[in-house]
Amino acid sequence: MKAHDGMYIAGAWRPAATGDTIPVVNPVDEEVIAHVPAGTAADVDAAVGAARAALPAWSATPPAERAARIGAVRDGLVARKDEIAATVTAELGAPLPFSEAVHAGVPILVAGSYADLAATYAFEEKVGNSTVYAEPVGVVGAITPWNYPLHQIVAKVAPALAAGCTVVLKPAEDTPLTAQLFAEIVHEAGVPAGVFNLVTGLGPVAGQALAEHDGVDLVSFTGSTAVGKRIGGAAGAAVKRVALELGGKSANVILPSADLAKAVNVGVANVMANSGQTCSAWTRMLVHTSRYDEAVELARKAAAKYGDRIGPVVSAKQQERVRGYIERGVEEGARLVAGGPEAPREQGYFVSPTVFADVTPGMTIAQEEIFGPVVSLIRYEDEADAETIANGTVYGLAGAVWAADDAEAVAFARRLQTGQVDINGGGFNPLAPFGGYKQSGVGRELGAHGLAEYLQTKSLQF
Repeated sequence: MKAHDGMYIAGAWRPAATGDTIPVVNPVDEEVIAHVPAGTAADVDAAVGAARAALPAWSATPPAERAARIGAVRDGLVARKDEIAATVTAELGAPLPFSEAVHAGVPILVAGSYADLAATYAFEEKVGNSTVYAEPVGVVGAITPWNYPLHQIVAKVAPALAAGCTVVLKPAEDTPLTAQLFAEIVHEAGVPAGVFNLVTGLGPVAGQALAEHDGVDLVSFTGSTAVGKRIGGAAGAAVKRVALELGGKSANVILPSADLAKAVNVGVANVMANSGQTCSAWTRMLVHTSRYDEAVELARKAAAKYGDRIGPVVSAKQQERVRGYIERGVEEGARLVAGGPEAPREQGYFVSPTVFADVTPGMTIAQEEIFGPVVSLIRYEDEADAETIANGTVYGLAGAVWAADDAEAVAFARRLQTGQVDINGGGFNPLAPFGGYKQSGVGRELGAHGLAEYLQTKSLQF
């Protein structure tokens, strides 16, 4: 798609406050494919003003009508699915089949789920002699990451619109073209002017201006824990609501009774998806000492299959970050059994699928989020040891447990300090709440729990 040279504000593409731009780079060949405006506080102020002006009418719009607009957005995502996939592939570097299935496919499911929820959600209920109303929180500032550019947008915008909120979106500067395409779809869907607004720009400039703006009632942010802490601090000073989906260091716990080959192969595939750039990836594989050596060999063979199947990471900066972590793992004594820090290609931001064995729980690669195709195998002695290791990071976003039967896995999973756990390879559910414990965030996305983040309650007593 051709990049827009303005911001989408109040239902139209408007010139940016300055002529400064941000290059968009294809991670596969390192070529600049477009430029987008570098938004400033002035652009954010205009967008927030438009959102505030549109709020009274949109919040008063019947839920069934809001549902119809979200349904039209979903139809637009379907109609332009191929264009979406091609756009994500161009600016993120994801292989086209993955972009088609996940980057374009999942947002369709999520948008459809909120079209249904908006029409059926209980926005009022009787509680004794009270009537309790669920009302929109107001103007939402949505700040989204680059790793799943459209999914993260839809997971915020769709429930916010379903709740009756208006939105200002600031997408990641690495993947702004997908956001511009989404704005086109919203416009074509007939969403009223000002209900959705888009400002492209750098995080420390446009993102910070949006998070701190007095006209924003809730900030919904997905990204690093470090940035989430700053946003949470600023919001707290203003007594402003936040929803924060942050980092992860999820454990893939393989109990002794599990089908080891299946658990290891699925676990490696989970980390390699999207070139490891997934906050919920099961990057720590915990294996009982009696089966550890077998698991290491299975992981080595599994990783070898992904050498030419995964795309690059998003940028040169991200490539250096991931390679730096791999080097750190070697320095701290982990055993490299697949991959390594050397770039597998001369061009593009590629990182080799990497597997570490003999990783101990205190190592840097077992504690910090790498955000690349790197799996760390950790040995445990018994279930109590596995529980301690799995819960032994500042994160608690996701995870997996494998056992001979679901009941055994569930019993262990209930002891994990994490927001979502897949049991024996359980599949993605767009209606299940997603979010973290501890420093992995505040609040939930997806399904009814995700809609509730954008609502506040009022009770009337009779």
